[in-house]
Amino acid sequence: MMIQIEDVVVSTDVFSEKFVCNLDACMGQCCIEGDAGAPVEVDEVAELERVLPVIWDDLAPEAQRIIKEQGVVYTDQDGDLVTSIVNDKDCVFTCYDGKGCCYCAIEKAFRAGKCNFYKPISCHLYPIRVGDYGLYKAVNYHRWDVCKAAEILGKKENMPVYKFLRDPLVRKFGEGWYQMLCDCAELWLKENR
Repeated sequence: MMIQIEDVVVSTDVFSEKFVCNLDACMGQCCIEGDAGAPVEVDEVAELERVLPVIWDDLAPEAQRIIKEQGVVYTDQDGDLVTSIVNDKDCVFTCYDGKGCCYCAIEKAFRAGKCNFYKPISCHLYPIRVGDYGLYKAVNYHRWDVCKAAEILGKKENMPVYKFLRDPLVRKFGEGWYQMLCDCAELWLKENR
């Protein structure tokens, strides 16, 4: 089922499904699995290039080589702008802790106060994917087996997807839109219990 909020159509899965990232269980697989990089908005390319000097030393030598050769993004087989990848899967912006857990080097720098760009909005919003169809945008919950532990933890903590992703939803659509989303969620959940 879908609900429309301004020019955004929202799948009610974002109200009903539960989700809380569980890095201890998944080890950051969303950054290193898949057949393409993370979707990037055109205006984010300059941000990715601007943050490179800050995160360069955290990137793997192979990632540095890929960035030097093709840049921070490429156009994938579907015609989408995505982050460059290493070995046909790993995002070039990944880094690892001593236990093998994968992190976003950009987010790491942001949290350390070294830059003011958090990471691409598609990464920040995951497991929500936003499709742009010209006259409207579509907000959908994306299910992926690497996030099974996040679904389990979300159920345990009773955390709906839209509440877990409050900050990135506000970043993408604004505080007013997010409040309308919450109002719609409450009404929908009341009617569909």
